[in-house]
Amino acid sequence: RRSSDLAPGVEPGDIVLVLQEKEHETFQREGNDLHMTHKIGLVEALCGFQFTFKHLDGRQIVVKYPPGKVIEPGSVRVVRGEGMPQYRNPFEKGDLFIKFDVQFPESNWINPEKLTELEDLLPARPEVPIVIGDTEEVDLQEFESTRGSAGQRREAYNDSSDEESSHHGPGVQCAHQ
Repeated sequence: RRSSDLAPGVEPGDIVLVLQEKEHETFQREGNDLHMTHKIGLVEALCGFQFTFKHLDGRQIVVKYPPGKVIEPGSVRVVRGEGMPQYRNPFEKGDLFIKFDVQFPESNWINPEKLTELEDLLPARPEVPIVIGDTEEVDLQEFESTRGSAGQRREAYNDSSDEESSHHGPGVQCAHQ
């Protein structure tokens, strides 16, 4: 306070600093907390893992997760006290939240015999209910969101009957008395 424009006979003003937060390739800040995303493989998600990353202050942090505890795709875990220092209390820090992006193997990555062995190791599938009556079996296919299937469906509503009427929306008119 009162540190700018120091000159004899002139009242000094205040120096105002405006800080702009720079984007970081690993971390996003939310208050005193830090957020990051980390990719792990399916084996790591099921069997535990250990990884290292460089923190903002230059320290190498080793993150361990024990075998037998499962990380689900998109799940978030927290490391307490590894966020940003608190204002005027640098020894108290926020938390670090790590979101896990579980990478699955490519299709047909394993031969059918090994796949059967793997299925025997994993928890059993739920039983498929027996459907009585009229059924239709369909195939599940890959979907590419860039094709824009919603736009193709929209065209079905743009038939010639829309062009014949001069108004759009509900046909509400004012009544005169």
